[in-house]
Amino acid sequence: MEQRTILNEAQLSVLRLLGRMKTIEEVNELRQVISNYYAQKATAQMDQLWDSGEWSENKNNWVLNEHLRTPYNYAD
Repeated sequence: MEQRTILNEAQLSVLRLLGRMKTIEEVNELRQVISNYYAQKATAQMDQLWDSGEWSENKNNWVLNEHLRTPYNYAD
């Protein structure tokens, strides 16, 4: 049985855009633009959390100091 990947309209649009690019530099520039877009969205969401009081300096410090790594269990 053959598996097919179904792409949504946004993904198809990006593929069409990539098809017009001639160099890897153009692809890298687009990658940077997309990265900047998502960074701006994340910054805006964090600003909203700060402004609403859902995030604070205390919560930020708690996250920075929290040890979330899973401890390793070494066999004896």
